Amino acid sequence: MSGARSIRVLLADDHALVRSGVRSVLESAGGIEVVGEAGRGDETLEMLAKLEPDVLLLDLNMPGGDGFGVLRQARDTAGGVRIVVLTLHVQPEYIARALREGADGYLSKDLAVQELPEAIADVMAGRPHFGAQVQEMMAKLVRTGDDTATKLTPREREVWKGIAEGLTSKEIGARYDISVRTVESHRASLMRKLDVRSIAMLTQLAIREGLLGQG
Repeated sequence: MSGARSIRVLLADDHALVRSGVRSVLESAGGIEVVGEAGRGDETLEMLAKLEPDVLLLDLNMPGGDGFGVLRQARDTAGGVRIVVLTLHVQPEYIARALREGADGYLSKDLAVQELPEAIADVMAGRPHFGAQVQEMMAKLVRTGDDTATKLTPREREVWKGIAEGLTSKEIGARYDISVRTVESHRASLMRKLDVRSIAMLTQLAIREGLLGQG
């Protein structure tokens, strides 16, 4: 698209061949610029601060700091970056931890590398993205017998629904005639009450609660 700014991506994986393959997929898609590659956790954090990418593609197994530690620090220090985990691990416990640490997307290296351009577009638009295999595993993550969601206020549930639909804070505020600051306050309250750190997990919980099917 003429004049459109490319999405800046940082690749973090300790295997050079994997990085090369991912770079090829992304650059052939158009509209995406790979601005750096890191093979270690500490190197990833240094490059994240220096390059300020839009999206971090992150493996969970790297020397110099494990992927979860990198994810947590990236979320705490570079809050605006979108983080998509790209890994061989699709066990529920890995997915659960990644989402709680703030991942915006999660894909399997085995099955979903070709999905990467779509995943990047989704997270840049504020929508979480999960590979098909990951979605199956996510069904096992949602807590059962926990009535926390029933303790939300009606307004919190409205904001939750808007977030799950992929609306911005401004759009949610316009829908319910409340300020952006109020929307963000409710979002923080939702994350605290539901014990999650990512919009992705909020969305998944909303789907399981049937929130998106409500009028």
